[in-house]
Amino acid sequence: MKIVTVQQMRALEQAADAQGLSYAAMMERAGQAVASWITRRGVVGQQVLVLVGPGNNGGDGLVAARCLQEAGAVVSVYCWQRETSEDENWSRALSAGIPIFLSAEDGRYAKLRRLVADTDYILDALLGTGASRPITGALQDILAVVRQGIEKRRARQTSDVLLPVLPARPTVRQGAAPLVVAVDVPSGLNCDTGAVDAATLPADVTVTFAYPKMGQFLFPGAAYLGELVVADIGIPARLAKSVDLEVSTAGSIRSLLPRRPMDAHKGTFGKVMVVAGSPNYTGAACLAARAATRVGAGLVTLGIAGLLHPILAGKLSETTFLLLPHDMGSLVPEAAGSLLENLGGYDALLLGPGLGREAETVEFVARLLSLSVAEKKDRLGFVASTVQRMETGSPLPPVVIDADGLNALADIEGWHECLHVPAVLTPHPGEMARLLRCTVADVEANRVEVARRAARQWQTVVVLKGAYSVIASPEGPACINPFASPALATAGTGDVLAGAIAGLLAQGLACFEAAVLGTYLHGLAGQIVGEEMGVAGAVASDLLTRLPQAIRHISGV
Repeated sequence: MKIVTVQQMRALEQAADAQGLSYAAMMERAGQAVASWITRRGVVGQQVLVLVGPGNNGGDGLVAARCLQEAGAVVSVYCWQRETSEDENWSRALSAGIPIFLSAEDGRYAKLRRLVADTDYILDALLGTGASRPITGALQDILAVVRQGIEKRRARQTSDVLLPVLPARPTVRQGAAPLVVAVDVPSGLNCDTGAVDAATLPADVTVTFAYPKMGQFLFPGAAYLGELVVADIGIPARLAKSVDLEVSTAGSIRSLLPRRPMDAHKGTFGKVMVVAGSPNYTGAACLAARAATRVGAGLVTLGIAGLLHPILAGKLSETTFLLLPHDMGSLVPEAAGSLLENLGGYDALLLGPGLGREAETVEFVARLLSLSVAEKKDRLGFVASTVQRMETGSPLPPVVIDADGLNALADIEGWHECLHVPAVLTPHPGEMARLLRCTVADVEANRVEVARRAARQWQTVVVLKGAYSVIASPEGPACINPFASPALATAGTGDVLAGAIAGLLAQGLACFEAAVLGTYLHGLAGQIVGEEMGVAGAVASDLLTRLPQAIRHISGV
């Protein structure tokens, strides 16, 4: 599914209008979609308060109000600064008998307070996706009154609870605080940057129209959406063909799953070499290798320092081992030759989880990737690293570079100019900052563009990890992963992701497709863990058995 900027959304609406789908028709469909989401949960006799502002967003809210009234809800509209003289939706709401209250006539917001105190649903249709100025004045006061009313009801709801109650999906319960439904976007959320105004009212559900917006996947705004629902309002898909940013969906991911034929054998599903681990980080190697097996790779070999073998052999029953030269458990440059001699027949290589950052290990990474590191003094006397391509007789298979593999690259100036193997790089924001010689704040300020720029510059696929990970290809298209779970915010989950991507590469997927699918499976596994165990206390190894569950969930088999 495409993700659009505010400008792109405006252009799509204009193009649709020019081709015969009028703004009025799109508004009608938008309001119906919001009402439909609520009516499916039972609305007869429920109190609904619709906050209506100027512009098309307020029009969407008026349509939703009328549709909900027709469905049996008891609807009230509270309006701020709307020109109504030629507003057909306003007239139709009045004709339907919906009581409408004007904020300008509500002294000290007494009526608004009473409405909030009694309602089951609040629809926020005050400001739409085009809003960018700070919220001040009466609108700031209105949102503050609504927020205070909700908080008061929530406090009353929980004050006499002796035992905690686990919440299900958003529903309305007798006596509960109202469910807040944002129409297209919570008022005050910037749909390009994800910035939020201090007055923005957090939603339990956001029903957005046609396509999700960029800012809905960027924090802090993403935390204000609640459940994000994308509603079709009739804009033809062909009009968005040129948009090259997407969000992964189960439908699009399903087509990427490797086939599992009945007559398969282990060779059918590829061989992965995982080069990982050091004395302080044996767990990283274990997690990465097991993840590659759990996404379906036929054979996984762990290339490790011989010193680590007794530790890891006791943990891994299905993995084979290649013992490499080392110094006290850290791989040394000579290990590159041993590894290259044994890589024939392998379909994917994972390099980096837990390798450590010893100077000899950095040199090992450089040699393995056919990069020659030489130190020289610049004219100011500082030592700098230069890099040139080394010719070898053993071409590497597609490679996933993660963790200390990335840190090694960051120590080699100009590495990307000589890296000529298909690759997926999986940095978290700190590693990305080191690679780009910038700050973490610079990375987080514009995650999508940073990932795209890096992919173009390095000519590799880049997975910028984090809540709503970004997957960027050097050719331009990019994808946002739709998962953001605290269950994934724990040590080792990145090793699981790297192993999953490598396991999918071994099964024949191209780098971008393997990264998109692996990231989705990893996120879905995290969601499953959160639902089964809770988001606090989950550990990386909990993801491993949920990876096959995630595959089954998508494939249905």
